[in-house]
Amino acid sequence: MLVPLLAALLFHQTASQPPKTRFELAAPLPTIPAVTIDGLTSGIGLAAQAAKGNNLQARIMWIDGTANLDRVNDEAKIIALVQQIKQAGFNTIVFDVKPLSGQTLYNSKIAPKITEWRGQTLPQDFDPLAIMSRQAKAAGLSIFASLNAFSEGHSMFKVGPGYGKTDWQTVLYDPEPVVVSLAGATYSLSMPFNKLPDELGSLAMFNDVKKLPAPKEGLFAVTLTRQGVVVDGFEGGGLGNGVPSVPAGGSILVGSGGGAAFLKVNATPGNKLYLSTHARWVPISERPEQQYPLIVNPNNPEVQDYELGIAREVITNYPVDGIIYDDRFRYGGINADFSEATRALFERFVGKKLNWPDDVFRFTLNPNMARGIVPGPYYDTWMAWRAHVLKEFMWRARQVVKQARPDAQLGLYTGSWYGEYPALGNNWASPDFDAGFWFLTPDYKKSGMSPIIDLLITGCYYPTATIAEAMSKGVSIGNTIESAGTLSNRAVRDQTWVYAGIALEQFKNNPEGLRNALQAACATTQGVMVFDLSHDVEPMWPVFTEAFAQPRKAPHQVAKLLNKIRLTRAQLDKRGVKESTVVIAQGSAGTGQ
Repeated sequence: MLVPLLAALLFHQTASQPPKTRFELAAPLPTIPAVTIDGLTSGIGLAAQAAKGNNLQARIMWIDGTANLDRVNDEAKIIALVQQIKQAGFNTIVFDVKPLSGQTLYNSKIAPKITEWRGQTLPQDFDPLAIMSRQAKAAGLSIFASLNAFSEGHSMFKVGPGYGKTDWQTVLYDPEPVVVSLAGATYSLSMPFNKLPDELGSLAMFNDVKKLPAPKEGLFAVTLTRQGVVVDGFEGGGLGNGVPSVPAGGSILVGSGGGAAFLKVNATPGNKLYLSTHARWVPISERPEQQYPLIVNPNNPEVQDYELGIAREVITNYPVDGIIYDDRFRYGGINADFSEATRALFERFVGKKLNWPDDVFRFTLNPNMARGIVPGPYYDTWMAWRAHVLKEFMWRARQVVKQARPDAQLGLYTGSWYGEYPALGNNWASPDFDAGFWFLTPDYKKSGMSPIIDLLITGCYYPTATIAEAMSKGVSIGNTIESAGTLSNRAVRDQTWVYAGIALEQFKNNPEGLRNALQAACATTQGVMVFDLSHDVEPMWPVFTEAFAQPRKAPHQVAKLLNKIRLTRAQLDKRGVKESTVVIAQGSAGTGQ
């Protein structure tokens, strides 16, 4: 009876003592309605306490370079814009002066200048950064110049210096999918999936019946189970009641010419076909459908020197408060960079010749058309090595900034879902961040770069503000501004200021949603970044004016406070003071990128 009695004593509640709930009202912006947040997980850390205790709160307006070109191509426009931002209660501007295209909005002696974008123009002799920085200073606003490091072109418009520097472009490990028979015969699969090319001799893979080609003479189709076993074959690709259906977890192969002949010989019902890949190396400019930025190779010393030269040029010639590297501070994906130059560097690092790329990883293909990987013996080493390369570059960038102007600051913008960033090589957490992510090996942890930077902005671009709201709507709590901001804050462990970014486009005609988003961002981090000025901002100015009615300084505007927080954190760690467990609520890949 002892155990039940103890349980009853521990959990007994009386009518006069209701149970304490973990959910509580929070109003870090006291002039707009409060929101309900998870008080058990939000607002943890010395940085959060210091910001709250000193009435500090970042309120950042992000100005995208290309999307807002017609807002910054004239001095009078910039003067009016800065005044509008000031009157709305913002205390910081981030001005994107080197967009994805690798062109600049300022007068650079290193990079080409942008003069036109989608019908918007910028006079060749006009320098918006000079006017913007002057006006921001006059208004008492902090201003940062944003640079898209490692993006030197825009694939949609085929512009940017990276197109003329083919040896700079990142090289993708681009797996060629193939079908392999029991006898070892192989045939290449056409890409993309769910599309039959016009050329004769193709072999295509489908998992969407609606996208199957119309039956015609010369086509031959087979259905595969999730194990790759052939179910049946269909002449003409399938006619009438004989149209193939996709087995659960399986697919359909459709061939013409040689592809049809391969299936007729090798795809006998009951036999198994194997799916595999052959490695090939492709410059990123040949795969424009993968992403808009033309990513260059971060491992290339020439690339690094070029990017640092631009940072030096900006911080030397303009009175900005610092540099912020945008989210292109990364590799082009888990399949980049696989150039011969990178291979030589990595082999030198591990001290041996490798079976390339299998010793790192090998791509696989499954009957449901999902691509996977088989890690090689150097997979973890490779992932950590790439992250260390970016960390070392960030150290160099910090030295450039501080040598040019000791009081200037260095920042970073990333997406908020930390779990996707090993594939991109950017470890923005603290080197001693301890959480249940499978990729946090001891070597990978050491690549954490938050102690190098002065502020981190993460894109918490979700339409749902809080965990409580998500629970009421029946959606994932990880896909909330609150969860994203909380994880960002915990990951850096008081090594830098953290500000949650919100996306204006998600709150069009929804002022209440915008208010809730602003509250959630400021409740979980030390401020909010609003992206972006171009996203139909006009109806939203009154909401900002209301929310930011009580003026605040941003934490990064207070000299030496971050250093004190870092020192206190180090002392607590040395004494063995334990933090609460980090709660991981999975977000969505690509959010904020």
